[in-house]
Amino acid sequence: MRCDHGAWHRSYHRRDSRYLIPDPIIMLFALDQELIFPPVSLAEPDGLLAVGGDLSMQRLLLAYHNGIFPWYEGKHILWWCPDPRFVLFPEELKVSKSMRQLIRRESFVFTINKAFDEVIGNCKTIARRGQDGTWITDEVKEAYGRLHRDGYAHSAETWLNGELVGGLYGVRLGRVFFGESMFSKASNASKYAFICYVEQLRREGVELIDCQVYTEHLESMGARMIPRTEFIERIQALGV
Repeated sequence: MRCDHGAWHRSYHRRDSRYLIPDPIIMLFALDQELIFPPVSLAEPDGLLAVGGDLSMQRLLLAYHNGIFPWYEGKHILWWCPDPRFVLFPEELKVSKSMRQLIRRESFVFTINKAFDEVIGNCKTIARRGQDGTWITDEVKEAYGRLHRDGYAHSAETWLNGELVGGLYGVRLGRVFFGESMFSKASNASKYAFICYVEQLRREGVELIDCQVYTEHLESMGARMIPRTEFIERIQALGV
């Protein structure tokens, strides 16, 4: 996942097709239709835990409950739980002076859940440096659309002159927001959406935002690494 500044970008060492071939060193769990995940402590060093299964609402909610998130590689669904985990505590959000000025001037119109399908559609199609394609397949778009209609997935948007120019989406469970992807078509548009949404989530009692993997951009805004064990303990304590 990434935004225009590289935030929430899922990066890992490609395994080509090796994860489908028995290997004396690599152990990767193949999921079937049973709604179960292996313990996250058994993930590979890069966080890769399992392959297969589906994107049903039940499986996705079970994954987030266990601190696991999906990512497509080709036609295969890969399931991840990195250690350490990159997170933002809303009270630690850092807002630069220039962004404070943009927010004070209301340079964009900020909304929540006004254009979920358009946000994920833009995250799916927008060109990104260093990426040939997108992990957001039609199946992913449809699955998170179902989560949105059932009140689990949410979007935040920024508008300029009536046009959607930036936004983000993710899943909220309990007092945790799991960030998924961002996009921007105008300078600072996604950052504006992120800052405004984090502040709104804080007012609503959210205490942890999952950013998944490290990016310098989100680190500059206050995100930091915590051990996976601490992450799991925290999300369970926060009602996930």
